Amino acid sequence: MIITEQLSELDSILAKGELHSLFQPIVSLSERSILGYEALSRGPSNSALHAPLNLFAVARHSGRLSELELLCRKKACMAFSEQKLQGKLFLNVSPDSLLEPRHQPGRTLQLLQTLGIPPSQVVIELTEQSPTEDFALLDTALHHYRAMGFSIALDDLGAGYSSLRLWSELRPDYVKIDRHFIDGIHQDAVKREFVDSILKMAKASRAQVIAEGIELSEELEVLAEMGVDLVQGYLLSRPQEQPPRQAHQLLPSRTCHPLSEEACELHGLLTPQVAVQLDTPICEVLELFRAQASLNSLAVLNPLQQPVGIVHRNSLSEALLKPFAAEIFARKPISRLMSDDFLAVEIDQSLQQVSRLLTNRARQRIEEDFIITQGNVYKGLGRVIDVLRLITELKIQQARHANPLTLLPGNVPIQQCLGRLLEQGREALICYVDIDSFKPFNDLYGYAKGDEVLLCLAQCLKEKVDPARDFVGHIGGDDFLLVLSAEDWRPRLNRLLEDFQNQCRRFYREEDLQAGCFISRDRQGKRREFPLLSLSLGVVHLYPEQCPHLDAGQLAALASEAKRSAKAIPGYSLHIIDTHKLSA
Repeated sequence: MIITEQLSELDSILAKGELHSLFQPIVSLSERSILGYEALSRGPSNSALHAPLNLFAVARHSGRLSELELLCRKKACMAFSEQKLQGKLFLNVSPDSLLEPRHQPGRTLQLLQTLGIPPSQVVIELTEQSPTEDFALLDTALHHYRAMGFSIALDDLGAGYSSLRLWSELRPDYVKIDRHFIDGIHQDAVKREFVDSILKMAKASRAQVIAEGIELSEELEVLAEMGVDLVQGYLLSRPQEQPPRQAHQLLPSRTCHPLSEEACELHGLLTPQVAVQLDTPICEVLELFRAQASLNSLAVLNPLQQPVGIVHRNSLSEALLKPFAAEIFARKPISRLMSDDFLAVEIDQSLQQVSRLLTNRARQRIEEDFIITQGNVYKGLGRVIDVLRLITELKIQQARHANPLTLLPGNVPIQQCLGRLLEQGREALICYVDIDSFKPFNDLYGYAKGDEVLLCLAQCLKEKVDPARDFVGHIGGDDFLLVLSAEDWRPRLNRLLEDFQNQCRRFYREEDLQAGCFISRDRQGKRREFPLLSLSLGVVHLYPEQCPHLDAGQLAALASEAKRSAKAIPGYSLHIIDTHKLSA
């Protein structure tokens, strides 16, 4: 198509509004939720300008880039509003379109006001297609967007000097790492170093990093290990007119399903591997090992597909090295040389349970495999070394985010726990625990005694939870969070109140204990009486049907609201927010 035909096609597209919007989700790994959607525009499907590269190149050449981008934003905002998509809307804007004489500031805000979309929900994403020269004018334009309540994202970070200067001077809220540095990052140490530098700069500038263009699960795994939380790419979802709304549909199955990171299931460690039957000839088993150099073990199954033995490559090789052994055993069934000393675990067992079983098996070598079953039926193999690696990673992660005094999980694991709870759609009780009169107690008795009280409460809380189904975290100070299963939560909380009251008796002076109060200074510095320490419990009763309508932040806010209501009641108190009533 010659340039005059392209310009004519562009005229038609702009006159008739012949664009359609696609949306690609941006996912938070820690919360397993969709942060928002990037809007991407396409021309008419039967047009040479269908592809965005051609479409925007012709518009830039003809000086109509600002006009085209305004139409793209209009279409995207309308589609976003019509579908009632949740989260943030990322709108692409070229810096040079903001500098065009035809650019009219304020049009995007007008459009959003018409559709009822608050500017705080919209991120202006700068997509640099050509070097930006007029930084001062661009800075003015972006300050104009910020003043209206928009957030700013910088796309294709690392694609050139200009983008780094933009980051330095404009201080965006989000930065997107260029696809070049994501492609094959699991095999490229230099790319990992670059991304690590981006993460450090982002932390210093208080920007959030988004890794885009992820196409391989290995890339996602490496990025997650490096601490990248926001991700986007074909691996998760291609751009679609009607995009997915739940993150759990997009992410690979987690290793950890229960609320506590201490109770991780084996799904993520399962390697589906062919097994052999009891009567399989040894020569055929040898061929399977020869065909797969990385294959270390094979499970041996009975006719019901239940494991009855295991064959390790090394053991089989040693057995067949004896004189004439190969000739003698070649046609014999593998049952003759298999080992019946193997470990089989059910797939829903926790990582910790499996670790204990492995530890108790002194003969289990680190390079050997164990068998994973479901309902006693063979599912695949797991590697001992993978269990040890994952446990080590979990311990490091827990230590990184633990409260330094109580060593309980801190705010990051708490948010992750609430996100998992909503993802699973479980009925549960979220309990915000606060100590009454703690600050004046701390001021009077000293910080060392105050720390003893916090450690005492942490111990009381840990004694009330089942690590396989519950969670306990330390928000900070004298604030803690419990997540309890719905079966027996009330008697457990009653025991908590009783235990804490009894345990605290040892912390008071005898005269304060006898008086049932102590004298300390209030926040205004005046001396007055305070009651002995007690607990205020704010409880949110979460039901499965409410989970799709809440995110981790909203759930935490409800727990905080319940705690404030409990605090208004003197002494030991409990206030419940029933999520059924929220939708009534």
